[in-house]
Amino acid sequence: MAEQPAEGVGSLFFELAGDLRLSMLARLNEKDYRLSQLASELDATMQEAHRNMMRLIDSGLVSKGKEGELVLTSYGKTIVSLVPSYDFLYKNREFFLDHSLGDLPVKFVQRMGAFRGCEIVHGVMAILQRWKNLYGESEQFIREIMAQVPLDLIETISDRVDNGVKFSYIFSSNAVVPKGRTQLLQKVGWRNFISKGLVERRMVADVKVMAIFNEKQGCVMFPNQKGEPDLNVMFYGETQEFLDWCSDFFDYHWRMAGTFDEGKLKHEV
Repeated sequence: MAEQPAEGVGSLFFELAGDLRLSMLARLNEKDYRLSQLASELDATMQEAHRNMMRLIDSGLVSKGKEGELVLTSYGKTIVSLVPSYDFLYKNREFFLDHSLGDLPVKFVQRMGAFRGCEIVHGVMAILQRWKNLYGESEQFIREIMAQVPLDLIETISDRVDNGVKFSYIFSSNAVVPKGRTQLLQKVGWRNFISKGLVERRMVADVKVMAIFNEKQGCVMFPNQKGEPDLNVMFYGETQEFLDWCSDFFDYHWRMAGTFDEGKLKHEV
């Protein structure tokens, strides 16, 4: 049996290492419990439950209430709120062995638990279809941070903008523009959308983490180990926590982004 660290964060991780203790903390994060109730719901013996609960109490994560009920301490609640980020990264460790978080600021890494309920979508065609659905189902706004220009979806986007959906986007200055984009933008009246304030755009030097979202759903793509966006794998989510992450991530880049400069984009020959 591994020796328990006497102090430091190692002692905390040691307490979190037991599956039963983690399950107890997760249940107590939902509501207060009597030990007998907790043992019954987690299919544990009273002896097992008591031994593990005493460790959680001794570590300051759990305390007993006035009626003898078990409650998370404020310290315990804070620790439990961080566990989902580790859980998400652990469950997707194969993905992150050949992908990186790019230049993702630490404050967003610390909130990776927001990705817990996400679905992983594989394949360029499946991903493009999700984008098309997201654009087409938008009712209030579309926001995105992109390193690629999805030419086939411009008409879908312009149709929604024509119906009052506000479109805000950030492009990488080294994005490659596909042939026919200029003509297509002229056809749908893109300049008119911009002058009306229905379309707003900014530019950053480089985009490593791509994101597209509306008021109901969102998508995030991480780069490969070379720092290039991988359009073959995408995290898709609809939870409010995930959408809040996307919104804060977009706002962070929007504040730092510069004026959109069409001349910086690279056009396909």
